[in-house]
Amino acid sequence: MKVALVQDWLTELGGAEKVFRQIYNLYPDADIYTLVYDKNVLDELKIKESKVKASFIQNLPFSKKHYRNYLPFFSLAIETFDLSAYDLVISSSYCVAKGVLTHSRQKHICYCHSPVRYAWDLHYQYLKEAKLQTGIKGFIVKYFLHKLRIWDIASLNRVDQFVSNSEYIKQRIKKVYNREAVTIYPPVNTGDFECFHKKENFYFTCSRMVPYKKIDLIVKAFSMMPDKKLIVIGTGPDYKKIKKIATSNIILLGYQSFPVLKDYMQRARAFVFAAEEDFGIVPIEAQAAGTPVIAYGRGGVLETVKEGETGIFFKEQNEESLIKAVEEFESLEQTFNSLTTSANAERFSSVLFDDKFRLIVEKSLL
Repeated sequence: MKVALVQDWLTELGGAEKVFRQIYNLYPDADIYTLVYDKNVLDELKIKESKVKASFIQNLPFSKKHYRNYLPFFSLAIETFDLSAYDLVISSSYCVAKGVLTHSRQKHICYCHSPVRYAWDLHYQYLKEAKLQTGIKGFIVKYFLHKLRIWDIASLNRVDQFVSNSEYIKQRIKKVYNREAVTIYPPVNTGDFECFHKKENFYFTCSRMVPYKKIDLIVKAFSMMPDKKLIVIGTGPDYKKIKKIATSNIILLGYQSFPVLKDYMQRARAFVFAAEEDFGIVPIEAQAAGTPVIAYGRGGVLETVKEGETGIFFKEQNEESLIKAVEEFESLEQTFNSLTTSANAERFSSVLFDDKFRLIVEKSLL
């Protein structure tokens, strides 16, 4: 059986790329198709460059860093891949990967991380954060996002089976595409973390520093709690802005290797998470380390953190609500058990992912 794997892009190492790597582990002989890739990311994912076929966007100026500037060409680029010789197509999609052209004798399974966020439910938030609500540039962006929505709906019937990464995304797929999906939670390498029982007197967060991750919210909240220490790992477009608002009790470490991140994760008093994520792998990694989670109570985290048992939620995405949650956590801190927290993370192990994904593929091929 010939298998093709399709990923939107392979230019950074995030949750979707880790899922893609796990799927590739299941089908190591598959060919890989993507809009654009960075060889350094392929090396990190342990994927040979010879296995990867990129679209014409790969050869456009600055495409590896600024590929999003080529959004008007995404749908065209994904349709240029000739997959007609493959029996099974598996796409890992949060933008246009699900829109590859397939024929009636093929099976196409789409692991959907989300319908295109900036074209659908985050449309107005994206325009606001990018300051594209008005003006000629804003009009052009709105036009192309409108065209992308039309194409996104037109291409959805190219998928035979949708797989969602959470029940939260399953509902979004139903709302946007009117299609049913089967949920298989993303794989988390829980074995990479050790369950630490003795925690130290600091809070911890890590993330790419982009607006929707809300690292600025966390930093602002802790700047209002000068007696509490916060360690932040991560870099990105918002790094300089966040560094300016960080007070002396907040330490920004920028990018760090996994062993350093793991060390802080295991020793932290609690992990703080303020984004509304489709799933959220990092809060599970924190639990695998026996570290409770203080999270914004929306999105996939509601399925991965057990309130009052492995963490607590704050109800509004603002500094005041987070501060109250930290105070609540400290009043309940002694009730959290590291072993219970770590055990909860095992529900999302990579072994379970492999078993469930294989089963979905086998059923689709019957």
